Amino acid sequence: MTEEYGLLEVEEDAEAGDEWEELDVADTEADRIARRQDREFLEFRKRIVDTEQFKVTASVFDDATLGALYKLVQDGHVDAFGGPISTGKEANVYTALGPDGEVAVKIYRINASDFQDMRGYLDGDPRFDGIGADKKQVVVAWVRKEASNLERARRAGVRTPRPIAVERNVLVMEYLGTDDGRAKRLSEVNVENPDTAYEVVREYVRRLYDAGLVHGDLSEYNVVFHEGQLYIIDLGQAVTVHHPNAGEFLERDCRNVANFFARQGVDATPDGLLSYVREHATPDDDIDTDPGSDDDAVPDGASSFAEE
Repeated sequence: MTEEYGLLEVEEDAEAGDEWEELDVADTEADRIARRQDREFLEFRKRIVDTEQFKVTASVFDDATLGALYKLVQDGHVDAFGGPISTGKEANVYTALGPDGEVAVKIYRINASDFQDMRGYLDGDPRFDGIGADKKQVVVAWVRKEASNLERARRAGVRTPRPIAVERNVLVMEYLGTDDGRAKRLSEVNVENPDTAYEVVREYVRRLYDAGLVHGDLSEYNVVFHEGQLYIIDLGQAVTVHHPNAGEFLERDCRNVANFFARQGVDATPDGLLSYVREHATPDDDIDTDPGSDDDAVPDGASSFAEE
């Protein structure tokens, strides 16, 4: 594969990570804005609530969430809001216009979601010690963790959406898509050169693990094709290698990835992928492990992975 389709370069001073960093879940300016209910905020609230694309349940746009959006506008991260990209059990994602172009705004629910599915990723993560079962604190920490995981993956040379700003339960990040819509998932496209695509995703898994991270939910549904490149998305649940379930999550990621590409005709097995990752990654140090002659290179191949 040519350099045009290569991975991001690994930052020379990239550190293993921040798994021992305490996440601040105290009230933010968004909470204070919502409590003050001043005239400008109320006008902003009315514009958002009355906008057709935001006609969703109040549990998504409660006053504190609206306060977070208001703060992001005040801080210059968002100029105007667009329509929905996706909806899920825990979060909705919308397009928005930022100062440098289109961005994605991910809004996590607090009041309406069942966070039992999150517990397997939170319990045992040192960053969540002391947070307990308070939904607001869990979500605020989760959003900050997602932004941290995205940045940590990028430092390791993995293509992910660039995190831009975090405010309470809202994450602003790079928008992957075009005027025609969001970037397509691997599950939604005809994968060209699947052998090349597999080797790139395999290297992503290795680089994440070498940086001390396990995605935890990796599959063809959260690898997307954007501008000739493969990107990994949805890193909110990613855990560090110190998590008690990290080994189980890594095995599941390898199984999902290998089985998908095997269906595309690639000679890939879960055990083979797992062995590759464990053999060529050293997550307990700060040094990137070179699996070949050029750690930042990816295999030669055609100019595109997929087509609609």
